[in-house]
Amino acid sequence: MKTHQERMAKKKAVIDERIAKATEERGVLILLKGNGKGKSSSAFGTMARCVGHGKRAAVIQFVKGRTETGEYKLFRNHELIDWHVMGHGFTWETQDKTQDIAAAEKAWAVAEQLLADERYEMLVFDELSYMFKYKYLPLEPVIEALKNRPENQHVMITGRVMPEGLEEIADTISSIRDERHAFRLGVKAQAGIEF
Repeated sequence: MKTHQERMAKKKAVIDERIAKATEERGVLILLKGNGKGKSSSAFGTMARCVGHGKRAAVIQFVKGRTETGEYKLFRNHELIDWHVMGHGFTWETQDKTQDIAAAEKAWAVAEQLLADERYEMLVFDELSYMFKYKYLPLEPVIEALKNRPENQHVMITGRVMPEGLEEIADTISSIRDERHAFRLGVKAQAGIEF
């Protein structure tokens, strides 16, 4: 029977080999999807890591807009982060498709500028995937802009369901599963937890 030290030495050799083979350095496209809680939180945590290394970042919130979220309050005055709250709230609240499409188009215009600006090393497009689900934005121009962004620019996109075209060009896709949520148990959404 192998000792713990022997097992860990074997594991280290495998990991070291994988690290040695990963030589490409470029920006990555990360999709955070699924019905579970924590997609935006994960994206903002990764952005915080990036900014912690002195890299410039920007956020566009495509849906949120009716209340100031905790992450907005924390990061809005950070010298390395540009934060754009572009939405008007969830579509079932606005109930105005024309207004929602106009907001999506305005947000995408800002996103296109950021995707062309090599000063930004991390972009978070929070809840962008809903713009395709509700047909507020066409997918193809978004895919083209993502493909043509600066070589070292990282982009994270959040939303429950991702269109197939985005998944085809993504480098990393994480699915966050919903097993239980306090809201369905009758616990209201609370500052610091849901927003």
